[in-house]
Amino acid sequence: MGIFKLRKNKKFDYTPRYYKGEGNPYEVKHKFDDFRKSIDNKGIKTKFLNAMDDYKSPDKSVNKRIYIIAGILILIFLLLIEFDLSIFLPNR
Repeated sequence: MGIFKLRKNKKFDYTPRYYKGEGNPYEVKHKFDDFRKSIDNKGIKTKFLNAMDDYKSPDKSVNKRIYIIAGILILIFLLLIEFDLSIFLPNR
């Protein structure tokens, strides 16, 4: 019995009963990782550019809808903090 010797962990060769497939069944992987470019990036510029490429949609109505929702949420936030919205209106 050594004082500085650590005990080794037991290893088991376990496969799940109903697993039919290849690879590791315990690997945690998102189902859309194969279609995204922004997973393996180096550098902040490439991360940002790849994220913007993933964000771009061929359907322009989706982008328009996102801008409208973001604008409404910003307006609600400004009203909640009682921001003076009269600076956006022309003087009369």
